[in-house]
Amino acid sequence: MRKAKPKKRIILPDPIYGSPKVTKFVNNIMLQGKKNLAYGLFYDAINIVGEKSGENGLEVWEKALANVTPSVEVKSQRVGGSTFQIPTEIRAGRKESIGMKNLIGYARKRHEKSFSMKLASEILAAYKEEGGAFKRKEDIHRMAEANKAFAHYRT
Repeated sequence: MRKAKPKKRIILPDPIYGSPKVTKFVNNIMLQGKKNLAYGLFYDAINIVGEKSGENGLEVWEKALANVTPSVEVKSQRVGGSTFQIPTEIRAGRKESIGMKNLIGYARKRHEKSFSMKLASEILAAYKEEGGAFKRKEDIHRMAEANKAFAHYRT
């Protein structure tokens, strides 16, 4: 490598819960640099989750995020003349990022009034191990299991 690795950026904790994980999640929600709006949407969704579940909304969100976080993925690799889907372990930072993006992406696709309601519903669904984001994780794991025979091609 010609250049030094870039420094890891420090993500500041969010103002209410004091968690850098929440800030990462809000950064993924944010569109066009509107961070205050994204924080508002997230906190509204956590309040809705707390009301609906009767538990601490943040703990429900953390459990939901853990439920939709995949541990393996498949990567395409050319071997000879053909391309194989090779199952590989995912490093911790990428795992979390994929889980967050799936949760937000499937929340955006839901049909409800506001984004806060959509996000709250997707969080509750993920908490109960159902919903689009959880199904996506299951599909990723199933694909990795199906292609386990090609694991020896891993580089």
